[in-house]
Amino acid sequence: MTFRRRQVALAVLGGAGLLAVVFAARDDQPAASPRARAAAPPPVSASESPPVIEVGLDRLETLRTELAEPERNPFRFQARPAPPAPRPAATPRPILEPSPVAPPAGPPPLPPIPLRFIGLVDAPGQAGRVAILSDGRGNVFEGKEGDIIEGRYRVGRIAPDSLELSYADGRGRQVIRLSGQ
Repeated sequence: MTFRRRQVALAVLGGAGLLAVVFAARDDQPAASPRARAAAPPPVSASESPPVIEVGLDRLETLRTELAEPERNPFRFQARPAPPAPRPAATPRPILEPSPVAPPAGPPPLPPIPLRFIGLVDAPGQAGRVAILSDGRGNVFEGKEGDIIEGRYRVGRIAPDSLELSYADGRGRQVIRLSGQ
C-alpha cells in the first residue's frame, strides 16, 4: 500500500472510532422531542420495580388458529369452484297445434321471351300493323296480330310503343316495349 492510502484508511478508522465513543457516552435512551421529554414520567429507581403487564399469549394462540385458513389468498393459485348447477325452470308444456300446410306450389314460372321489339310497319294500304322482332343473334322476324313466330310465340295486340306476345300453347304472356335496336 502506498503512503497516501494508509493515511486515508487511518483517517476513516479514526473517524469511525470517534463516532462510536460519542454514541456510547450518550444515555442509552432514544432521542425524544422536548414535548415528549416533558410528558415522560420521572425515572424509576432501582428499589421500585415496574408494574407487571399481562400479555395474554394464550389468547394470541387461539386467534392464530382461527385465522390459519384464509378464505381467499390472492398470492396462491386455486381453481375456481364450479358454479352451482342451474335449476330447470318449470315450464308448462306447449300445446302443439298442427302447423299450417303450405299450398302446393304451382308450376315453375315460364322463362322470359327472348325476342326484342325493334320496329313497327304501319302502311296505309295494309290491313294491320306489322311488328318487327329480333332474337339478338341476327335473326329478324315479322308478324301481324294472331301470327305465330318461330313456332312458339303468338303475336297479340300491337301498339305504337309495345307488343304483347304469348306462348303458342296459351300458358303465359309478356309485354315487350319498343327498344329500337
